[in-house]
Amino acid sequence: MILLISDLHLEEGRPDITRAFLDLLTDRARGAESLYILGDFFEAWIGDDAMSPFQRSICEALRALSDSGTQVFLMHGNRDFMIGKAFCKAAGCTLLSDPSVVELNGEPVLLMHGDSLCTRDEAYMRMRRYLRNPLTLWVLRHLPLSTRHKLARKLRSESRAQTRMKANDIVDVTPEEVPRIMTEFGVKTLIHGHTHRPALHKLQIGDQTAQRIVLGDWDREGWALQVDEQGFQLTSFGFVPQAPLAIGHSQNQD
Repeated sequence: MILLISDLHLEEGRPDITRAFLDLLTDRARGAESLYILGDFFEAWIGDDAMSPFQRSICEALRALSDSGTQVFLMHGNRDFMIGKAFCKAAGCTLLSDPSVVELNGEPVLLMHGDSLCTRDEAYMRMRRYLRNPLTLWVLRHLPLSTRHKLARKLRSESRAQTRMKANDIVDVTPEEVPRIMTEFGVKTLIHGHTHRPALHKLQIGDQTAQRIVLGDWDREGWALQVDEQGFQLTSFGFVPQAPLAIGHSQNQD
């Protein structure tokens, strides 16, 4: 059995989401062959050298799952694209490039975070190319921590404001981009997150039947895609409100 999740946006201010994730690690994911996290795992990540006690506790929980025998794979999202090798080594997980083709149930499947499919959002795509440039990443990682915190807050604020102003179709995937990239990679199944619109879309690409599975974001409920002998099963589950967390708490680093 394999599990795929995305868009948890983990942060200290949402203990309900964190509790649900930790429960997933000790329940469904324990004994699974693999767990794939397809981006926006954290609400923000300003560098492996800036891990808060909260983030470190999540790292340790992933390490415990990895040590139990479950392979853990992590992909960058638009919120946490600065996660690096140090975090992945400490967490016992493998960093996947976006996009990546993996074998699930004996077939090649294309995994993506999903933001690169939103090509009609031209302003975002320009910003994405700039922020993912290796030189930009090097500069960002060497800025003082206080500067990185301020920059992260500014980018999140601007992103929320711009998203509210954009039409729904602009912030969703470009329909023509889906068959194009699936054809490029020679797959009949694409799995991604980012859009916060969980669904299973049946497609026709040329003379072949295909599918696009969109993972849900963890806000009002959690979402996980289970892949096993029964196929692909996308399900949601509720959170336990106000669940106590035995994890560290960070101080405000403004």
